[in-house]
Amino acid sequence: MQNKLTERFIECLNLIKEQNNIPSNRQFAKAIGIHNQCLSDITTGKRPVNADHILKLVTSYNINANYIFSGEGAIFDNLDDNNKKSIPHNGIITIVTNEEGQEKIVHVPVAAQAGYIDQFLDPVFIEELPTFNLPDRRFSTGTHRCFDISGDSMEPSLFAGEKLVCSFIDPENWVGNLRNNYVYVVVTSSGLVVKRLVNCIKDSNELILKSDNSFYDNYTIPIDEVKEIWLVTYKISPFMPSPNNIRNALHKEVDSLRSTISDQSKMILSLNTTIEKMLKQNRMTSARY
Repeated sequence: MQNKLTERFIECLNLIKEQNNIPSNRQFAKAIGIHNQCLSDITTGKRPVNADHILKLVTSYNINANYIFSGEGAIFDNLDDNNKKSIPHNGIITIVTNEEGQEKIVHVPVAAQAGYIDQFLDPVFIEELPTFNLPDRRFSTGTHRCFDISGDSMEPSLFAGEKLVCSFIDPENWVGNLRNNYVYVVVTSSGLVVKRLVNCIKDSNELILKSDNSFYDNYTIPIDEVKEIWLVTYKISPFMPSPNNIRNALHKEVDSLRSTISDQSKMILSLNTTIEKMLKQNRMTSARY
């Protein structure tokens, strides 16, 4: 009985992968909440599935439980052929590993960001992107991406040409783990942006996106338009500006502000003088009559 259950469990796994609803066994294990090694033991015949594994499979992918236990009926529960491929990818991401099975950091340059919006789950697309590792031990666990910055909306905190190393935030944790005013990379149906977030999911099912550059207005997006969210943890800068240059730039801004204030003060003084002359002339005219 257990052997048959295991066989059907593996059959469902293979069918889900064939329909591109899951890119790898590792991501399937993550989706149904079991350890990757446990799934490996099941697929290689080292251990049978149990009731908990079956329950997670059935609830995560709308699998027909009757088929698992008896082999009768359709594999998918109440899904027609057009809907089988629309099973949600909640929490599923495509990764790249080295020969030892360790995840590598995938770099998404500016030129690839438009394609990433639609192909972030495509293993072929992701594997063609540059990858690298960092020596810090914190990058030895979890899933990370590196995104290039373009534009000036996050200046003076972040500048175009810099690279952001980010940690993946599982959609299940968006409500509780997205921290207000932290910087995130947000992948939506219409674009990829780097913004500070205000988490309004509980109240209005949306996010407020804020720029550090005051020239840009804040705006909101519905949470159902969001595909991925990555927490910015590291910044890699291609240059190190001189402190003198930074001070000089600040002094220029201050000098420009002083000049503007001085010009406005002169204008106000001139206007006051003109008004006083007009009042004086008005009083003299009134006195004659």
